Amino acid sequence: MDDGFHTSGRGSTASGALRYEVQLPPESLPAVSRRDLLAAWDAARERASAEAWGEARAVLFQRGDGGVTELLIADDDARCWAAAVDGTVGLDSLYGLAVCFRLLALIDLMATAAWARGLFAITADGTDIHPSLLGAAARFPLAADARFDHAALRATIAAALPPPSTR
Repeated sequence: MDDGFHTSGRGSTASGALRYEVQLPPESLPAVSRRDLLAAWDAARERASAEAWGEARAVLFQRGDGGVTELLIADDDARCWAAAVDGTVGLDSLYGLAVCFRLLALIDLMATAAWARGLFAITADGTDIHPSLLGAAARFPLAADARFDHAALRATIAAALPPPSTR
């Protein structure tokens, strides 16, 4: 069965990056399990500690209108996260790519959305992510740029957010 995923193999781009071709846009990637998302997170932390950065990867998403969205995973941190997903669930399926891009989108959200800061804690002993944030990251649709729409995701989990402090 063709799941809309194809890889053209190692070294297929001019820069030597691994190249993946996906016959659908990022916003059509499937939901993933919380367990797989957390396992990828933990694997990525281990890889980062070992400075095992991984290879650059180019992902070409085909859009329904004939256009293409190309996303390059090239910086050290993103390569590390992608390699961790490849080592846990694999990047040889739509599901694996969904775990990868949801993980990258979650990291982006945690780094840039001030409202999310109370929903996770990262320490030397590990990471604690609020179940509502983790669940939303596992199932919330990605945007065309393979990131989360921060405002829409926040609205989705608003009921689970802790009430504002009255201090």
